Amino acid sequence: MIPISSLLEALVGFASGLLVGTGFVAFLTVLGIIPRLIQLSKTISYVKPYEASVIIGVLFGTYLSFADVTFHISTIFVIIWGSFHGVFIGMLAAALTEVLNVFPLLTKRIGMDNHIIWLLMAIVFGKICGSLFQWVIFVR
Repeated sequence: MIPISSLLEALVGFASGLLVGTGFVAFLTVLGIIPRLIQLSKTISYVKPYEASVIIGVLFGTYLSFADVTFHISTIFVIIWGSFHGVFIGMLAAALTEVLNVFPLLTKRIGMDNHIIWLLMAIVFGKICGSLFQWVIFVR
């Protein structure tokens, strides 16, 4: 027989996971990352693969968080994996700043109105390099 305290712990853990997951989905929805990505890339016909990718990514990330799994992978794969993380974090930061209209205000203040794409690309590549550095140096 399973003790009541274990059932209560499982219930609280499940409820907490649902709460955090709901908050994450609400955060992504408010920022509009996926719809904006679909709009910018003109890939409306790939909505189902986008949804499946997000769900599979979240489930795989959850599995890796709780399982005691060790991967013995090459440096190239670590670089690719880190790139995916960098792209996601970069998109998340870009979406947040787009919602807050930070970049238009910043570019006007520093006189780069016509060069906003260079500023965005610098931020994106900085995020990618930072993720690669972390994965190759600290995680490997």
